[in-house]
Formats: sequence, structure tokens, C-alpha cells
Amino acid sequence: MTQRFLTLNGKKFYYDEIAAYSFRNSIPLNGYEAKTLEFCRDWLTGVQEFPIQTSGSTGTPKLITLSRRQMEISARRTVQLLGLQPNERMLICLNTEYIAGMMMLVRGLLTEMQMTVVEPVGNPLALVPEGEQYDFSSFVPMQLQTILQESPQAVEQLNHMKAILVGGAPVGFSLQRELQRLQVPTYHTYGMTETASHIALRLLNGPDAAEYYETIEGVTIGQDNRGCLTIKADITENETLVTNDIVEILTPTRFRWIGRADNTINTGGVKVQTEVVEVAVSEALAELEQAPRFFVASQPDELLGEKVILVLEGKQLPEEAEQQVMEKMRGLLRKFEMPKDIYYSPAFSETGTGKVSRLRTMQKLGLETD
Repeated sequence: MTQRFLTLNGKKFYYDEIAAYSFRNSIPLNGYEAKTLEFCRDWLTGVQEFPIQTSGSTGTPKLITLSRRQMEISARRTVQLLGLQPNERMLICLNTEYIAGMMMLVRGLLTEMQMTVVEPVGNPLALVPEGEQYDFSSFVPMQLQTILQESPQAVEQLNHMKAILVGGAPVGFSLQRELQRLQVPTYHTYGMTETASHIALRLLNGPDAAEYYETIEGVTIGQDNRGCLTIKADITENETLVTNDIVEILTPTRFRWIGRADNTINTGGVKVQTEVVEVAVSEALAELEQAPRFFVASQPDELLGEKVILVLEGKQLPEEAEQQVMEKMRGLLRKFEMPKDIYYSPAFSETGTGKVSRLRTMQKLGLETD
């Protein structure tokens, strides 16, 4: 029988040595490699509970515990849905200390896929041999955007895959447009640490691209009195999980994501959903040669109570370009949704999963954060 192994940052590790952790002295490891192999060791040796840190992108990071059973259920459903097979090749380039990257490892271990694991950098394809072919991978939007901008030749590499998952942050207008160049089905995921990765997928490209998410098998959705999504499934141990995400439920298995309840801005007595404004900002910025990262937030205002602001990453735009963006937004937004001020941050603060930390970025700029 062929010995199973994974490749981590170009180094080959056999499953039996991972289970015994017998390579520690013979192969030098950095911290990321050690953490990745420690999780694999725990999985291979039958550990039943896994403490996992939430990302902290929408609040204070916290430690939760998932059972092996929850993670297996989630992994098997994704494998079945995407038609993944033993010995197919998987590229893992998400942070394996958090749920998205961790669940990529679980899918690979359960299905006996050939796993190539690299550091979670902006362009992970730069870390693998040019033209190397994979059958499946998962990215955050920034990684996919960077790949398509920096490596046009990567389109062929990506199209070799059966499926691509993208999650962890909204998919902006410019990336959505770029994804139409891909033939490989690319899915935006909806999920969280508490649901052992995604519970719903939205197809982003091709003729069947959708604005709604379709739940995976065995998930029951509903809404609370705020209009926020509730989830009940074997993945949640059949307990109802109440989220902070405002949704529109279309059918028992389909919903449209509107935004987070804590991202509602009350400006002049009118409620503005941050994510609605961000869709328009994304479309306006897409007209620039290279769209910067951004987010929409609020600041106290004597007249309005709260005012909508826009925070852009990088150097200040030339006045003409800034005016062009503002003019485009005026055509897409209602008066009270328009950002009243634009702030610039040289570099956004990020969480361990590469998501933008709005809180820390605003604090660096000296802005009010409640």
C-alpha cells in the first residue's frame, strides 16, 4: 500500500511520521508548519474535540470547541457536493489555525486527496511550481483578486480545477467581473467557525451565477425578530444558532444576504445598511486602474447623530479620481447613503485569517469606534 503524505511549504511529510510527530528534530519547522502538522497529528490519532479561535473580524476573537463528528459531517457534505475524489490534488493556502483552512485539511485527510499546503500569502500560486495542476482549492477574495491581477497565466491553472471556494469576506464588483473569465465553478461560501465552515454556497460565475445562497443538505434556516438568519442542523448538534446576519429568505433552502445587524448606521433617523453602500463603492472603485481595499463605517455627527464615512487603503487618490468615484456613487446611492467623508489608511490592520480589522484600522486613524 502506498504511503500517504502531504506537502507543506515544499517539504514532504508522511502520515505515519505526522501521527508519531517523529520529524521534529530531523526537519526544521517554522511556527505555521508546526501548528499545521500538530492539527494533522491530532486528527490522525483520533482526537475527538478541537478548540478553535474565531477570526475576530466582526467582534472580539473567542475560543470555541468543535467535535470531530461536526467537522466530519461538514467535510463529507462538501466533498460529496463538489464531487471530490481520492488522490485528486488539493491546494491549501488558507490559514490552517482557523476554521476555513482547518476544514480544508479535514476534507483532504478524510478523502485521501493529495494535499499541497503553503503559507496564506496574497498570491499563493507564486509559492508552487509554475503550471502545477490542482483539482480543488479555497481562497479569500483578496487572494483570488491578486492571482488574477498578478498572474494572468493562472487562469488556465485555475480552470483545471473542479471547483473553487471563496469566502471570509464579501466579493466586490471588480472581482465578480474578473471571475467571469473563469470556467471553473467558483462558489462564495456562507458560514462561520460555529458551523464548521460553510452551510451554504452561492455560484459566482457562468450562466447560472446567482445572487442567493443555497444551503447544503441537512440545514434548516429561519429568521429571528430582527430579520437575522437562524441555522439548525446536525452540524450545530441540532441546536438553533442565531446569527447577526440580516437576510431575505427566498425558499426553505435559499436566502439572500443583506448585511450584519451591527453594521446598520442610523443617520438623521434613516437606517443605512453598510453593506449596501459597500456594493456601490465597489462598483465605483472598479473604474479605477487598480481598485484599493475599502470599508464603510460611521462617525458621530452633531446634526445627523451618525454620518457615513468611507475608509480607503493606500495613498490618497488624485483629486480628479476621487471626484470621479464620488460622482459614480451619487448615481448609485440615495442622498443619506452617500459617504460624507473619505479617510485614507496606508495599510489596513488584518486578523489572523487575512480579513480587514475595521476596529483596529479605525483606531490607528484616531476615529471613534464606540
